Amino acid sequence: MENENQTVIKEFILIGLSQDRRTRILLFVLFSFMYLLTIFGNILLICAVVANSRMHTPMYYFLCQLSFLDLFYSTSTVPKMLLDLLSSERGRISYIGCISQMNISLFLGQTECILLAVMAYDRFVAICFPLRYMVIMSWRICKTMSVIVWLGNFACAILTTVSSLRPFCKGNQIDHFVCEMIALMKLVCGDISVDEAKIIFISFFTLLVPFGLIVVSYMCIIASILKIHSVDGRTKAFSTCGSHLTVVLIFYGTSMSLYLGPKKNFSTKNKYVSVLYGVVTPMLNPLIYSLRNHEVKVAVQKIFNM
Repeated sequence: MENENQTVIKEFILIGLSQDRRTRILLFVLFSFMYLLTIFGNILLICAVVANSRMHTPMYYFLCQLSFLDLFYSTSTVPKMLLDLLSSERGRISYIGCISQMNISLFLGQTECILLAVMAYDRFVAICFPLRYMVIMSWRICKTMSVIVWLGNFACAILTTVSSLRPFCKGNQIDHFVCEMIALMKLVCGDISVDEAKIIFISFFTLLVPFGLIVVSYMCIIASILKIHSVDGRTKAFSTCGSHLTVVLIFYGTSMSLYLGPKKNFSTKNKYVSVLYGVVTPMLNPLIYSLRNHEVKVAVQKIFNM
């Protein structure tokens, strides 16, 4: 019976955030502005680090990768969403396009989770073992860690996508503004409990484990900072860690509420949670690092004064 209801899907329809014309125009203006800020802010941050030789350190090396991730993560979903908001009809996306978008966003999202944990480890070594920092975080080790993070998550995203491909028999309308895996799963045939278990299993290693390592790292960092007698030393240490911790809380908070929450209760509110980590966070990251980091402020000012 299940096989009889299977449908060959050639394209999907994205329901989007709203069907009201005025609301769609307002959202288009808002998200266009946020996307431009994302592009400008992250490119500016990368240029500031590249142009300043004093910032050629592991900390800013990983920060550039984070900006690179945010650029492509937002670009993989936002332009299509903007086009759909302007369209008089509901957004349409081909089967191949939908699976590709899901795979790319999954890959970049998982990579950012692990990269944030690597950045926390970098701060842990810099503050807790300052004299051995350049030995532990040598350029060879940093590049090796980067290769493992990027290739490992790429392979994980491919395997996750391939293992989740199932026949569809519940229509082709996705209650989302992008091809989100959880929303797409609602259209597959049969019982999806195994697929949900896979998502929780993968999320454990890509969300909970890195977040746990970040928490442990910052517990050690705070303990070390409190031992610093110099007020200036404490302020500088808190400044370099505060920006990273802010980004961690925003990204992990929204991601865990979506991927570790009950899948059966997936509703419209989850689309707005996706906006937070898919649109808002990539825009906020360069702003947070620029406002809270003195070295970044100086480097950016030098670019504008050239």
